[in-house]
Amino acid sequence: MEALEETEEVGQTPEDANSLNSSDFLDDLEADITVEEASVPSDVPGFDWSSIDTSHLPSSYKTNSRQEKELLQLADHFLEQYTHLCPDRKPLFIHPVNECGVQKFVSTTLRPTLLPFPELYYWSGCASFVCDYLIMEPLKCPITLPSSLYSPTTILKYQRGNCFDFTVLLCSLLIGAGYDAYCVHGYATREMCSLDQTQEVCPLLRKPLEEPKEEDPNKYRIKYPLEPQSKFELQQKDKKEEETEPGQEEEQEEEVVMEVEKPKRDPLHGLRVHAWVLVLSGKRKVPETFFINPFTGNHHSTTDECFLGIESIWNHSNYWVNMQDCRQGCKDLSFDLSDSICWEIMFSESNEPSQLPTESPKKDTDDMEKGEIDMSFEMPLSWVAPIKVSYREYENPFSQGKKVILYNKAKLEKWAAYANGDGLVERVTVYADSDCTEEVEVKEWFKHREDLLYMREVNKQTQLITDYFRPGHPLLLKAHSYTSLEPETGHTVEYYHTARVDGLWKRFENATEMTEYFVGREDFLHMRHIELGERDKKVQMAGIRTDANPRPIVQIKEYFHRNPEKPADEDTEERIFMVIDDIIQLTYHLEVHDTIASKVVFCRVIGREKREDEIFLSRENSVTYKPWAPEKHRNMLYLYNLLWELRAEQKLLKQQVRDSEAEMLNILTVREHEEANIKLSVSMYNTARRGQQHEATVLKEEQKSSQSSLENKNQLIRGEDESLTHHTATNSS
Repeated sequence: MEALEETEEVGQTPEDANSLNSSDFLDDLEADITVEEASVPSDVPGFDWSSIDTSHLPSSYKTNSRQEKELLQLADHFLEQYTHLCPDRKPLFIHPVNECGVQKFVSTTLRPTLLPFPELYYWSGCASFVCDYLIMEPLKCPITLPSSLYSPTTILKYQRGNCFDFTVLLCSLLIGAGYDAYCVHGYATREMCSLDQTQEVCPLLRKPLEEPKEEDPNKYRIKYPLEPQSKFELQQKDKKEEETEPGQEEEQEEEVVMEVEKPKRDPLHGLRVHAWVLVLSGKRKVPETFFINPFTGNHHSTTDECFLGIESIWNHSNYWVNMQDCRQGCKDLSFDLSDSICWEIMFSESNEPSQLPTESPKKDTDDMEKGEIDMSFEMPLSWVAPIKVSYREYENPFSQGKKVILYNKAKLEKWAAYANGDGLVERVTVYADSDCTEEVEVKEWFKHREDLLYMREVNKQTQLITDYFRPGHPLLLKAHSYTSLEPETGHTVEYYHTARVDGLWKRFENATEMTEYFVGREDFLHMRHIELGERDKKVQMAGIRTDANPRPIVQIKEYFHRNPEKPADEDTEERIFMVIDDIIQLTYHLEVHDTIASKVVFCRVIGREKREDEIFLSRENSVTYKPWAPEKHRNMLYLYNLLWELRAEQKLLKQQVRDSEAEMLNILTVREHEEANIKLSVSMYNTARRGQQHEATVLKEEQKSSQSSLENKNQLIRGEDESLTHHTATNSS
């Protein structure tokens, strides 16, 4: 405040005169705006706060203790001096009334609390809980402070509040968790104050930032001359660019559409009051100071342009007034609260007297020194009752069953755990237009499913569905892409390959082919491709099962990585088994100096019938190209042994293909059963949920038993009726 006194003594500068004129204009604008015109439209049904029952509240809500009365007197004294020295500043938010109509200092409204939930030990968990649990209510007038500030316990009970209610509750949880957190009274943009996120990208759809590639620090590296360029080619390139101008016109049209979609200019820009949370670095190993928007739970940099200025901040022990210029927003603000030039503290943390004078600054300095009072004061304890949240309330934070958030061309839906029978907790729908009429993609997240499914992506244009699983599935599934659970309709399955013996991490199968990908195998195999033929139509017409009528194997291709322990002309790169044509082809890796790979081809002898367990080898049915191989690798005995090994390998490969087909059929059967009988797992520590699950199971068993007993009675009645009719028929005859 010393800086303010000096400016008054020197005189007004042109900037001060401009600020005074602008402040007069803002005051006139504020007076002209009515509550009906300024209030933010909200889809939330109205709630009458005057009808809440306050009779059951503790006495601390209804009266002030002696220490609290003294605190209010000091706060009034500070506010009086602040108003005198800063007549152009907006009023401070210091001691609004609570739900019982009693004035309470804002710092005592904070109740630091650590709730017994692991997620609430971190700022992100606290922020997400507050924004999910409470329903946002806009301020009655967006440019004026609220007249009341209710306790966090009342806000939790009715699950709704304005930005100040959100902020006080969130700050109480953060301070209880050990963070250096503060409530902030300031100004923000219209979108942030009204919780309008229709111009933002959904956080679940944001792509991670690419890490910049590090440049070569060696500045003494050789600089090679640039390649010469033809002027004629450059002219031709310019002509092609001129021809592609229609594409540029389309881009310009898209830019025009983006400009149209931008929000209109806000006439109240810079005037809209908002409250949020400031978290300073230091405690809980917070590396950098940041803001938290309590409406969304998102963290923001202190240089974010959505925050337009700060009037004051407070925590549970003190109150600070911002004395810095906010014409450039918050990006240039210093958050060193010990700097008395930037921040005016209400209650001195030392025994030094306050810099605020008790008399008019026109009086002598002696009188001002006499009027100095000791502003060191011990903050009284919070008047708010302990904040308590039961496990059921924490588990079901949405008072309206679910929460819907609209983003730019996207819609996010949230549900509580166990609210849906399939375990669905989040769904993001991506649209092609801003009006959200044409669906492009749907992403769903699940929890507590016994089949370990946690995410599903659905492409609405191709109808391709991709399921993602956590580790631990009985079939070691990681992902499964399909359009239908019917076999041979195009399936891509990814596995947790470290848990498999064969190192298989991906398999694709459709009606005509199958491709398998491997990782970390000792034989360096990394891919296997199988071509399959059509089934025998006569057998298929007879109604025989699919597994009893397998598709014929036409060809098997295998690809291997380089084995450095073998010579290149002995290390197989590609192996092809043409099963129907009875041809085997080997292609070896290349050496550094080679241009043509070594090959070995074994063909079937024309005119000779094929017999099982018979190997016929001659110069006619074998082709070898190994220019650098030793002589022993080119003689007939070596080729005969090689062909014998390849025949045995082919037999094993055919069996492996049949096993892969059977495994795919088993996966589809299991997935179809899991989707038809979805079960949710319950933690053994969740006694309430397990009790509900047990009651539901007992009820189902009772219904089944009653239904079976009813069916037995009906069968007995039918049997008696049949015997009676038979008896009457015999008597009549």
